[in-house]
Amino acid sequence: MAKTKDIKKIDRSTEQKIKEAARIVFFRKGFAATRTRDIADEAGLNLALLNYYFRSKAKLFELIMLEAFSGFIQRMTIILNDEKTSLDKKVELVAAKYIDFIMEEPEIPTFLISEIRNNPQELLRKLPIEQTINRSVFFAQHREAVTKGKITEPNPLHFFMNMMGLVIFPFVAKPILMGIGNIKEKEFNALMMERKKMIPAWIKVMMKAR
Repeated sequence: MAKTKDIKKIDRSTEQKIKEAARIVFFRKGFAATRTRDIADEAGLNLALLNYYFRSKAKLFELIMLEAFSGFIQRMTIILNDEKTSLDKKVELVAAKYIDFIMEEPEIPTFLISEIRNNPQELLRKLPIEQTINRSVFFAQHREAVTKGKITEPNPLHFFMNMMGLVIFPFVAKPILMGIGNIKEKEFNALMMERKKMIPAWIKVMMKAR
């Protein structure tokens, strides 16, 4: 019995080591340029052992991204369901937290676009996105603001799309935007930090009653 527990402990340790190494390599090189051998080298393991635990680079990437995004969804749920914060404050917090999250996990936009394009229903099944948004205090506050005439657009999806689009699009178009602006990584990151304050202001102007 003790030997079985030791084996399981070793297995979990090896799996974690592989996932941590994969996260580092995906962060450094991106999904497309990463080879499974790169991950094995980073983890200090042979390629055969890596393939034993994870059959493909794509499956490993999916696992890492799902774990990262699941953690973010949980934190997002807390923000969206806080009854003590206003709708404006929630927009401010979502913009700031999401920008920080993507800067820490730069492969997330690529992962989401791929999953949304290839298998959106499976993504919804794996992540509680629908329940998190539709049943949130955030949406209830939007409906209340519409009823009181503070917001003109009655569909909360427009509100949500505007907010998330302003956050996510720059990361998706990052290589193009860096080329257009002739800027480096550090300068792009500075722009994104500025957007933490700009996005809530833009949303407020776009959605307020005229």
